[in-house]
Amino acid sequence: MSLKRPPKPTPEGRWPVTITFLEMTERGTAAPPPPPAAPHAIIRAENPTISFYRFLYDTVGRDWGWVDRKRISDDELAEILAHAGTELYVLYMEGVPAGFVEINSADLPEAVDIAYFGIMPEFIGRKLGPWFLSWALEQAWFKEPEKVTINTCTLDHPKALPMYQRAGFEPIRRREVEIEPIEEA
Repeated sequence: MSLKRPPKPTPEGRWPVTITFLEMTERGTAAPPPPPAAPHAIIRAENPTISFYRFLYDTVGRDWGWVDRKRISDDELAEILAHAGTELYVLYMEGVPAGFVEINSADLPEAVDIAYFGIMPEFIGRKLGPWFLSWALEQAWFKEPEKVTINTCTLDHPKALPMYQRAGFEPIRRREVEIEPIEEA
């Protein structure tokens, strides 16, 4: 794993990471970004296999230090994916996976959480992120929550936080943590 933005280790050798929690309390009114010009589809993975989920998660997150789901067992991940409140959608461009979003509605009617959102490395820079996020927000708001939540951290793509804010999310809190360095794969 070659991180795009590895943090400077603390004297103890841990990595400082800032997590920003954001929420949106009303549906945005701006026009959605235009859809991609290339053939595309968004398909719900109804019963995703563990290996398919891990492929999506690992590929999207490999440059950004995504480790949370790597550190849980297959049984724990299967339980999350089987939960009625978990929905997984995959963005395909010209027939290949280009990104995914995991939407969690377990806290309805209070909140819908965009638990994971990302674009595959080969598709970054094609302006798919804002369009796909707009689509995901429509799915979240369709459930009529009081708010939609998402979070990002300083290991993520540098455009993630500004993109979420342009979409209408407001930061509500930040948390400073230190994590064990992520080993190179």
